[in-house]
Order: sequence, then structure tokens, then C-alpha cells
Amino acid sequence: MRRFTQVDVFATEPQLGNPVAVVHDAEWLTNEEMARFARWTNLSETTFLLPPTTDEADYRLRIFTPAEELPFAGHPTIGSAHAWLEAGGEPRHPGRLVQECGAGLVRLRREPRLAFAAPPLVRSGPATPEERATVATALAVPADLLLDVAWVDNGPGWIAAVLPDAASVLALTPDWSAFGGLEIGVVGAYPAAEVAAGGPAVEVRAFCPSLGVVEDPVTGSLNAGLAQWLTGTGRLPPSYVASQGTCLGRAGRVHIERDDEDVWVGGDAITCVRGEVLI
Repeated sequence: MRRFTQVDVFATEPQLGNPVAVVHDAEWLTNEEMARFARWTNLSETTFLLPPTTDEADYRLRIFTPAEELPFAGHPTIGSAHAWLEAGGEPRHPGRLVQECGAGLVRLRREPRLAFAAPPLVRSGPATPEERATVATALAVPADLLLDVAWVDNGPGWIAAVLPDAASVLALTPDWSAFGGLEIGVVGAYPAAEVAAGGPAVEVRAFCPSLGVVEDPVTGSLNAGLAQWLTGTGRLPPSYVASQGTCLGRAGRVHIERDDEDVWVGGDAITCVRGEVLI
């Protein structure tokens, strides 16, 4: 039996964010056992905490979807850090953590909420005309509704599209047969008056059928890539809050802050299940 935690991430109330299943003390599990357990949980991601292989890291993390292992993912990073700390993990340096994963070393800070420094993009730049056409077909929208399309891939494979507004994002009904293996993120801005009144700046949706998840409720990796792209071009301000999961009955909130060196992606985390699992 191994210690098990299920954490709801990017929400201030239980069951309104994105859950991640976290298995502690997983160093003796095989690749197949990890993959089988991730298929069984059927969550967008299941993670496994292991001892680090470098003195620079506090812990090592392996991240699985129901279909494959990922080098990096955002809400599992925050949820697993929360679970590791709650289980008595002692960071090497007060106020910050370093996670070792397939993408390398990922830095996290603890205040005002857990947040990770967005890792470098492994693929960036504008989409080709053919890729834009595929994205439009997959989203089932006219091509001219896509204000911009670019690669923002930090591991899972994201290509992202900017739509005219949040309402356009919420209205999407994708054609799942037309994705062609793409993982597509979509973002649109809320009216300035709503943002000034304390609402989120943008609505985000994440469609990733090839990862075994049709639509991800709240997605740290996608929001990291979007923030690196859109704050870098000035389309979004250095600090903002993104909403995600609305169409799935969630109330996800992702807090973005860009400083001189990093884009920080933060969110609240709540333990909803604690116990032991047999793997």
C-alpha cells in the first residue's frame, strides 16, 4: 500500500478545479504499473513522487495521462508540490522548491500561492497556413475568427489560437474527428469593464483528445505557454487572471505574473482525498 493524495488545483473551493492523483513513495513502481494506475484513475494526469537524482531538486515527479507519460504539466506540478509539502516534505530552501521531471528542473515559489516558473518552450513561433487551417477545422469556426495561431509547446504539444473574445471561446463546439493529433488551446478576452470589476482577464479552453482527455478542465502548461506568448507580445498585461473550465462546470482560476526573469503560473490547491492505494 502506498500513500495517496488527490488534490484539486486552480480553485478556491473543492471540486471546482482540476484534480490530480498523487502517489507518494513511488520509486519501486514499474513504468507499466504507473501507466496502468493512471489509466485506472482516468484523470487528466496522475503523478508519482520519487527521490530526486540531483542535489538541486527537492523531489522527482513522473506525470502520466491515461494515454502516455508527459515530460511536464502544470496543474500536476502545483498539486504534487502541495501533496509533497503536506506529507512533510522539507524544501532545501525556505519559500521555494525545485521539481525534477522529464522537462528538467522546474522552480516553484510558495507565496502568495504555489506557482511554478514557466519552463522554456520546446516549440514556438507562428503556425503555418496549413496548421491554421487544421485548427480552424478542428474548432469548427471560420478561419477569419482566428486572430492569431502559434505554437506554445512546453512538453504536451500545445498549439494555441486567439479568438475575438471570451464569448467566442465559450461557444466552441469542436469537430473531434478533425484534430489530426493536435493539442489545441484557445483564449479570448473578457470585456474591459468586467475585468475592471474584478473578473478574469481571459477565458481559456484546452482540447487534447490524443492525450486521452477530450477537454482538460484547467491547464497549467497551456496557460504557461499562452502567458509567455501573449505577455511577450503585449497582447496581455504582465499580471492577469485566466478563467478555465466554465463549460465543464468548474471555476478554475490561473494567476499569471511576469517579472524581469520569469513567467509565474500560480493557483490554489485543496486536498480532497487522502489515503492509501494498492498498485
